[in-house]
Amino acid sequence: MNSKTYRKLRAKQLNQDFKSAVEIVEVPISQPAASELVIQNKFAGVNGGFDTLLCHGDVPYINLIPPFDLGVEAVGTVIAMGENVKDFQIGDAVVTTWRGGGYREYQVIDANLAVKVREATPELLTLMPTGVSALVALEQVGEMKTNEVVLVTAAAGGTGHIAVQLAKLAGNHVIGTCSSEAKAKLLRELGCDRIINYRTENLNQVLKQEYPNGINLIFDCVGKQVFDTCVENLAVRGRLVVVGFISEYVNSAEQITQPRLYHQLFWKAASVRGFLMSHYKEYMTEARDRLLNLFYTEKLKVAVDPTQFQGIESIPDAVQYLLSGQNCGKVVVRF
Repeated sequence: MNSKTYRKLRAKQLNQDFKSAVEIVEVPISQPAASELVIQNKFAGVNGGFDTLLCHGDVPYINLIPPFDLGVEAVGTVIAMGENVKDFQIGDAVVTTWRGGGYREYQVIDANLAVKVREATPELLTLMPTGVSALVALEQVGEMKTNEVVLVTAAAGGTGHIAVQLAKLAGNHVIGTCSSEAKAKLLRELGCDRIINYRTENLNQVLKQEYPNGINLIFDCVGKQVFDTCVENLAVRGRLVVVGFISEYVNSAEQITQPRLYHQLFWKAASVRGFLMSHYKEYMTEARDRLLNLFYTEKLKVAVDPTQFQGIESIPDAVQYLLSGQNCGKVVVRF
């Protein structure tokens, strides 16, 4: 290790605005304990929604008091390790997915928490934990079958474009929503059956006209009006999986006045289910191995957004870019 210190991003205070909440600090690189690895991060994945909610103090299962470290997924190379580490060598490419391990140039981590991969490429950040979430949400929570109609909202995003392909691989008819021609082009390449650009078409109208029997499985990460439309268009015994609600991440929750949800669900025996990966940890390893295999055998395409974000200081811009909805595929920062 040439460098004695490195930079990382942390939240210095809770704030509605990500940029105002964070600061860059320089800290010494610590020596690895017996079972630890020192990893030089090459790329970090951006989870704009989660990052923003953390900085609001709005993640109910984690009660964080600033300052706290940010960033989850990273891919890099092992540059040093403790004397008890057996399964790794210097130079190995690894992926890590722990809160606080992403937005930093180096990390020291227990070897059990690192996953060895073929090479340190940004594509892997789309598979872990993003793709893993899509797979577990569809199969375990959505009870994905075959020959069903599946709707994926924000279908060209990091999670969405993996969900589209997994639903297709399972033999379903897949509808994807998006907001631009560039995103529609990506969805066409991924084999999406019906692409709805909600800036040029009305989602509710299209679903009512073209899918009068309703939608069997919905993977929604948008929320607000899109969620309401999705609930309204569920089929008999349809399942809607809430994977996120990006439309409400930046602003406070919208207050609504309407009849309770059961009026919509009861007559169709339909359901709305929440998905959070931390409550489905037992499926993670198998899902990860299966996704890597699909990727390495070229059955799964991975879209990484081409916009370049370079270095720790570019992270607030990357978060803002993702929240603005411009991205096609996963947003990554390079170190």
